[in-house]
Amino acid sequence: MNTKKHHVVVIGAGFGGLYAVKQFINSNIDVTLIDRRNFHLFQPLLYQVATGTISAPDISAPIRSIFGDKKNITVRLDIANGIDPYNRYVQTRNHARIRYDDLIVATGVSHHYFGNDEWEKHAPGLKSVEDAFEMRRKIFTAFEQAENETDPLRRKQLLTFVIIGGGPTGVELAGALADLAFKTLDGHFHNINTKKECEIYLIEALPNVLPTFDNKLSQITKKYLERMGIKVLTDSRVIEITSDTVAFEKNKEKQVIETKTTLWGAGVKASAWGMILSEAADAQVDRVGRVLVKKDFSIPNYNNIFVIGDLARFQDSKNEFIPGVAPAAMQAGEYVAKLIKNRVNGNDSFKEFEYKDKGNLAVIGRNRAVADLGFYKAQGFVAWLLWLFVHICFLIGFDNKVSVLIKWALNYFNQDKGTRLIFVK
Repeated sequence: MNTKKHHVVVIGAGFGGLYAVKQFINSNIDVTLIDRRNFHLFQPLLYQVATGTISAPDISAPIRSIFGDKKNITVRLDIANGIDPYNRYVQTRNHARIRYDDLIVATGVSHHYFGNDEWEKHAPGLKSVEDAFEMRRKIFTAFEQAENETDPLRRKQLLTFVIIGGGPTGVELAGALADLAFKTLDGHFHNINTKKECEIYLIEALPNVLPTFDNKLSQITKKYLERMGIKVLTDSRVIEITSDTVAFEKNKEKQVIETKTTLWGAGVKASAWGMILSEAADAQVDRVGRVLVKKDFSIPNYNNIFVIGDLARFQDSKNEFIPGVAPAAMQAGEYVAKLIKNRVNGNDSFKEFEYKDKGNLAVIGRNRAVADLGFYKAQGFVAWLLWLFVHICFLIGFDNKVSVLIKWALNYFNQDKGTRLIFVK
């Protein structure tokens, strides 16, 4: 009698992969979770690591602390870099071949520089802990170098910060940087006045910041940012980035900002697994490498290979694509896991995935945020409290929730960010 259990392999411990694996706990299915890192990262708060508000461990949860005691869940620290869909195994960097009955790929996305990959060395993005550390190094090093700089022009260049991309990442990063420069660090230096000398630019190619939000909230966000001292440049397309300048086109005129610190918060592109599935399993991908999936998140020709999260390009019954946000990845992970469990247990009934839009939230510095929940829209302090509550709820692990809440409370009352370590390259 064959007692071998059904085996599911999940690649990626982001929101999609994590919530999929949670559904399999204590089930009659064996699961192998593969990730290149040994922790789950709460990406929405990475900008606070970059600006020194909180530390990286506050938004990270070791994968083994989540699943280590679950008998049917195996965690592998490895990099999945290939697939044989015919023989149903995944190849890893450590030369292991891991057989699967069902495969869930949830490897997310990385930065997209729109064909200008050389910009990355001058304008780091924000998708990983390493990215956050690099941003933090650039930001705080600029202040330290400005303190020692005697050339007024170079000092101005060091105290000028440019953020590219007016989506939630760019807006939240700009707000945090403004709080840091104009409040937290005010009076901490002897030779520079951060409150008077710093300039912060937010550049967005589209007509509005937060373009996916309600238009009124987008306009309110721009006003909030400008009141904080941020120069918001919309309808401005970046055309060149060097180590000392950012050039952009506005009203068909080229303009240049001299800066030593450029931060990227614009486009994204799919992880390598988009092309891996395209080449090995004939999966279709869009122009940035995301995988076009069927109504159950499987790929054509292989009903046992599922793609979820930011890597998936899913079109719902209304012919609308679900957004690349954490709630969508969580819902997709839970949906696919339940689908697999039903199949294993002999239930082949199919219910199409329905994305429940939880709305959009973006914080804009201290006491300011905007919330677009569809049925309810808020701004200012009320939206800020809502933003705090939602992010605390979604953090993984009780210790992380308490740690972040305490640090936010301390920062609220004394405005003194304490995580400012700089690691010199």
